[in-house]
Amino acid sequence: MSFAKEFREFAIKGNVVDMAVGIIIGAAFGKVVSSLVGDIFMPPLGWMIGGVDFSDLAIMLPEIIQGKGAVAIPYGKFIQTIIDFMIVAFAIFMVVKVINRLKKKEEAAPSAPPAPSNEELLLTEIRDLLKQQQK
Repeated sequence: MSFAKEFREFAIKGNVVDMAVGIIIGAAFGKVVSSLVGDIFMPPLGWMIGGVDFSDLAIMLPEIIQGKGAVAIPYGKFIQTIIDFMIVAFAIFMVVKVINRLKKKEEAAPSAPPAPSNEELLLTEIRDLLKQQQK
């Protein structure tokens, strides 16, 4: 089998396509969550704690070498990234919880009883014949 043919079969498999769709949707979801955190949650949170903008929080290290400038450690961006992660983790948890609840409902739904086996049918016939003879 040629390399190109083998690759085409691999790429067309359902799992690879599903994974690619998941990655693309995940990237788009990440942008939405970043905007939600940065534009919706962080401004009121900063306002409640005294007008602090987390993205501006940083520790400035002094200039050691002349002309090289000071170095900043932007720990506010790190805090914002952690908040982003917590929101994404919570959203995924809620989605998984809903999916699990739906699966439990499917499992709990009564299914039709299985068809009786040949032995059960034969025993039923024998029982019915014995009942008729006793009358």
